[in-house]
Amino acid sequence: MKNIVLLCSLFVVSCCGTSKNNSSTSQTEAIVDYSPKAKAYADRITAKELKEYLYTFAGDEFEGRDTGEPGQKKAAEYIKQQYKRMRIPSPIENNSYFQEIPESYFRGGIKASENVLAYIEGSEKPSEIIVISAHLDHVGKDENGNIFNGADDDGSGTVALLEIAEAFMKAKKDGLGPKRSILFLHVTGEEKGLYGSRYYTENPVFPLENTVADLNIDMIGRIDDKHKGEDKNKYLYLIGSDRLSTELHAISEMVNEKYTQLELDYTYNERNDPNRFYFRSDHYNFAKHNIPIIFYFNGVHEDYHKITDTPDKIEYDLMATRTKLVFYTAWELANRARRIVVDGVDQ
Repeated sequence: MKNIVLLCSLFVVSCCGTSKNNSSTSQTEAIVDYSPKAKAYADRITAKELKEYLYTFAGDEFEGRDTGEPGQKKAAEYIKQQYKRMRIPSPIENNSYFQEIPESYFRGGIKASENVLAYIEGSEKPSEIIVISAHLDHVGKDENGNIFNGADDDGSGTVALLEIAEAFMKAKKDGLGPKRSILFLHVTGEEKGLYGSRYYTENPVFPLENTVADLNIDMIGRIDDKHKGEDKNKYLYLIGSDRLSTELHAISEMVNEKYTQLELDYTYNERNDPNRFYFRSDHYNFAKHNIPIIFYFNGVHEDYHKITDTPDKIEYDLMATRTKLVFYTAWELANRARRIVVDGVDQ
């Protein structure tokens, strides 16, 4: 890449797995080992910075971030200002950062709202896009004025995107890609019915056929009942990783084995999962268009959609590790020699 000499070696990864859905990494190309560089940038993702972001984003000032309401608009403006501070531009005309969604697009009296988009252009394959997404909205206030802060849902995903963006921007400034472009997509209206992500895929800023994958983060800050206890709490649910691209799944497994060593739990990836989580977050609007996706999720916990989902209950060290997994996966997708193959058709 420009202005830097990389000492890279090729290695063939062995088959590693934590799921019966695991596919052999022999289905992927031999992967360039950028590990010394990747780790340096991943280490910029810290529990301390995630906590600082989240105490603001999930604070009372944003009034529960109800779609179209003043608190949600304050939250969108906050996200915009963070990208401006990091000097990460927007692909929206006039660098406005906001993809405006008119009131007429919504049902049930929801007011006009906006997605927030930031963008790092690829150094070698700028037309190919990696989307990293999270929803910025939550459910607002109850009739008594109690605020649903939504620290985990989805404050955790929102601030994870900011940290990942900062890490990639530092790499770009250092002359280290990314080769493909990365779109940081903060969508609105998820809690009302996946409105923001549906609007984006119906009105894409970049052609959907150029979109390589969507890595969607929705709740990565807590521990569910199944994983309580020090011997089993270093985990993350992954949903959809193998449904459209076995290559994406293999890459995800490889980078986890190499860098983060989380237990990747595929319980909710089963096609007969009664919770149907695969259909319940913003990645689904990409999957409908046969764009490979991964949904990162910590599971439902006792504070889900309650006023007690507050930032003091977040496991920040664990959240940082989970965020790094997304970063490493995006790093590989952005920098590998060829685009991942779509070898499945979603059902």
